[in-house]
Amino acid sequence: MQLDHDQLRALLALLGESDIQELCLEGDDFRLEVRRNLPATAPVAMVPAPVLASPPSPQAAAAPVATPSVPPPAPPAVRSDLQAITAPMVGTFYRSPAPGEPAFVEVGSRISAGQPVCILEAMKLMNELESEISGEVVEILLENGTPVEFGQVLMRIKPA
Repeated sequence: MQLDHDQLRALLALLGESDIQELCLEGDDFRLEVRRNLPATAPVAMVPAPVLASPPSPQAAAAPVATPSVPPPAPPAVRSDLQAITAPMVGTFYRSPAPGEPAFVEVGSRISAGQPVCILEAMKLMNELESEISGEVVEILLENGTPVEFGQVLMRIKPA
């Protein structure tokens, strides 16, 4: 079984539109595993036990130790007039077509639908990501060379 670049892109697009969380595809000379949106394990806070000079009294042993919980940071406010460009696949985000070349877009750039806005490298394939909307780039949320997850917001656009 052969799987070319276009077929891989179509497969990843179909997976992006479905609720499939994991896929394993094997051929004679390859193996493809795709996993996404798997629940992350909650971090466990390790609290050292207090060192006591004398054995604890029965009243002290019965009292539960309260561990203060730290609330997760609030997500930054997102303006309702902006539309997000999200990653259609897992990969590495690049702002320019090659090292040393100018970025596809900058904050304040006017873009049109179909215009390349970045590259996502996945499995050594460079995939140009084209904008689906026209407008002005308001935010670029990632630095060049940053790993991205499926569905992660890359930039925000103010539609024209």
